[in-house]
Amino acid sequence: MEDDFKLIRHHDDEESQPLSALPFYCHLSPELSAVDMEIRWFKETDCVCLYKNRQVREGRGYEGRVSLFTQELQRGNVSLQIRDCTASDTGFYLCQVTNGNTTKTLTVRAWEGKQSRGSPYIC
Repeated sequence: MEDDFKLIRHHDDEESQPLSALPFYCHLSPELSAVDMEIRWFKETDCVCLYKNRQVREGRGYEGRVSLFTQELQRGNVSLQIRDCTASDTGFYLCQVTNGNTTKTLTVRAWEGKQSRGSPYIC
């Protein structure tokens, strides 16, 4: 049943991400297509990104900086990517996925730090 899913965080493709982008990894488990689901990403109460009716809308203040991996939605990848990160991008982010009457959430955190890849932000 497609309403019986959960959100998990994993990052198998971490090394393939550009250094200037901050990925927030979130996947459906079991692996289901998210193409026809509604996906919302929030930072506190601000909507960062909305995917609905197969269209992506960027939140105010995030225009041109956020994206979903839309080519990966078929495989259940609902991860968010923020480009050109600044210190104000640190904090907690909530991924909310709705399929019919079922809504699941997962919180991820970005903070300032040092990674081996040179990016100043970690999630």
